[in-house]
Amino acid sequence: MGNIAILVHKNDRFEAMHYFLHAISEIWRESGWEMRVLQGPQGKISADLAILHVDLTRVPNRYLKYLEQFPKVLNGQVADISKKRISRNLVERGDDYDGPVIVKTNRNYGGLGEAMHVSETIGVPRLAHALRRRLPWSMRDALAVSEYRVFQTKKEVPFPVWVNRDLVVERFLPEMHDGFYCLRTWVFFGDRETNSLSYSNEPVVKSTNIIKREAVPQVPEELREVRRKLGFDYGKFDYSIVERRVVLYDANRTPTLGAFPRDQYLPRVRHLAEGLKAFL
Repeated sequence: MGNIAILVHKNDRFEAMHYFLHAISEIWRESGWEMRVLQGPQGKISADLAILHVDLTRVPNRYLKYLEQFPKVLNGQVADISKKRISRNLVERGDDYDGPVIVKTNRNYGGLGEAMHVSETIGVPRLAHALRRRLPWSMRDALAVSEYRVFQTKKEVPFPVWVNRDLVVERFLPEMHDGFYCLRTWVFFGDRETNSLSYSNEPVVKSTNIIKREAVPQVPEELREVRRKLGFDYGKFDYSIVERRVVLYDANRTPTLGAFPRDQYLPRVRHLAEGLKAFL
């Protein structure tokens, strides 16, 4: 066995945030790997493998530069997971499209990761963020996922959204089965993967409103190609299949386990942990 370094943001709470990778790393530790969590760049470190796990939409350049010292780096090419980077369904105000739309943050997970880090700073950035939080939702830079808004046409979208660089408008393309909104979730590490289909009564499906969930065997080849192009070694893709077309909603390099009991996620974690062998 050897040493694995996990690079996180200097303010991240890796052990407390219920990350998939934290659970996976515990399996590796049990197998004899020496694990080290790096809270930001820390000078010269000896490790056989490093994993980029900075919970921000865009990784600061100093973190990417720091990783150059390691012989192998996982997710080192995944520097930007913003909606403007990954989405094929963005809508502009002047587009011809006039179907249902959904308003989201450009940043991953509602921009809450960035908001948390700003709130821990001092000075002008913290004050500006605090003031912006008091504005109407259409003018903010962060929204809880539950605050994402669905409109029947883009004409209903408030004007401030169109000039807010922190929000995006996407075509609302839900997958429906038997009256339920559905979300497919592909989690992968190396050559190991899990793929599931979740059902909800809510148009924005998340772990807290899932009614039932089932494994599905087939991952579309189109989605695998997106993974290759984006450079993901490990992560989670949320997607759907609408009229035989793959719709990618979100690509995440720091997925969490969600609101599932341990007996449900542990077999998945053990399976994914075996994916480390693909990089040795």
